[in-house]
Amino acid sequence: MFENLSEKLQRAFKNLRGQGSLTEENMQEALREIRVALLEADVNLNVVKELVEHIRARALGQEVMTSLSPTEQVIKIVRDELVTILGKDTARFQFASRPPTVILMAGLQGSGKTTTAGKLAAWLQKGGHRPMLVSVDVYRPAAREQLRVVAQSIKANIYEGDTKSETAGTALVERLAREARREAVITGCDTLIVDTAGRLHIDSELMDEIAKLKALLSPQEILFVADAMTGQDAVRSAEAFHQRLALTGTVLTKMDGDARGGAALSIRHVTGQPVKFMGTGEKPDAFEPFHPDRVVGRILGMGDIMSLIERAEDKLDKRKSEEFARKALSGDGFSLEDFRDQLRQIKKLGSMESILKMLPSVGPFAGMQQMAGQVDEKQFNRVEAIINSMTPKERNHHEIISGSRRKRIAAGSGTTVQEVNQLLRQYAQMRKMFKGIGKGGLLQRRAMGMLTGMKGR
Repeated sequence: MFENLSEKLQRAFKNLRGQGSLTEENMQEALREIRVALLEADVNLNVVKELVEHIRARALGQEVMTSLSPTEQVIKIVRDELVTILGKDTARFQFASRPPTVILMAGLQGSGKTTTAGKLAAWLQKGGHRPMLVSVDVYRPAAREQLRVVAQSIKANIYEGDTKSETAGTALVERLAREARREAVITGCDTLIVDTAGRLHIDSELMDEIAKLKALLSPQEILFVADAMTGQDAVRSAEAFHQRLALTGTVLTKMDGDARGGAALSIRHVTGQPVKFMGTGEKPDAFEPFHPDRVVGRILGMGDIMSLIERAEDKLDKRKSEEFARKALSGDGFSLEDFRDQLRQIKKLGSMESILKMLPSVGPFAGMQQMAGQVDEKQFNRVEAIINSMTPKERNHHEIISGSRRKRIAAGSGTTVQEVNQLLRQYAQMRKMFKGIGKGGLLQRRAMGMLTGMKGR
């Protein structure tokens, strides 16, 4: 997401490079390109107008810093204004002073409510909470079954209840909600996540139902689940739901897709409520709090190193990483088995495409984001298959892998001898490079070069 918007904004900034100062003329052209970029990204028209006017006022006013170039000045102003539009701080999650905290999930059918309810439960579990899930979608049996499967996959508590004793309708929905809250208290669950049926805001009967559910449960959080791929449709629906329910926040799903990003930039401004979470994939852990400053960093090509670091701290085994580093920098080097373990560690961070997109598109990382689409994810699986086809002795002593062994490894991994040879060459080069660093050879040469340069001044 945001790739097209980011690219067009970078083009607007590029046109300012080489200018000695900001003037009415060069800013007019830059603002026109920024306006077009935002509109093409499906950002709400009123949001675009307000944003552009604020940028114009600041760029041509007294706030411009003389120490920055025109491009840097505009980037800083655009960054600040985008952060303001999205909400300056990461929104806090509201918990009840007396458990259970009740979270009501609302949204259109197909927006990803049920999956998001499961992801939210997994996120709460990670924070030390004990959530319970309940589906009050009594109109689609498949929805209740889906939530049961989701709860089972993350080992979360779920209240299923009896839906056969009465006709489906508001009375059944309210009974299930009451029973689930009572069950949460009895079993010591501190959070109750209520997954409601998908509904259009123009369906008065179903909107009345969810309003009654709100009155019954007095939820601490009413989260609108919006599909980021639907653009302004999601924004209009969020506005209508907010008018009826007084939402406390939004969850944007499918943020890993190729949507233009307009919903993310518009929804807070229109509803006045923050975006609290975003879904970044299909797995239960592909869910994270919405950090406005980090999202703006991605939009402006500054990357999101902080989220990448947090992901690494959460997913990677620190002990294994330290052990690999110690072996790699020692005289003995690391084995193919160690190399395979590190590949598995990297795969825990997500796809290479998602990792590269978190890097800045400027400085030493320039061009890395553009390479994201060229990465062959299947290559990781092929490498792992090749190493798995080796015997333990071959993994720890690569030098014994003869021609006949290479044929056997290729046949066992479903690859070619050429691919086996290529892996072994790359592995040998990596060992050599790490050994050089470990012995200080490379670092010493660089340090000496720096000292020589300093003496010559």
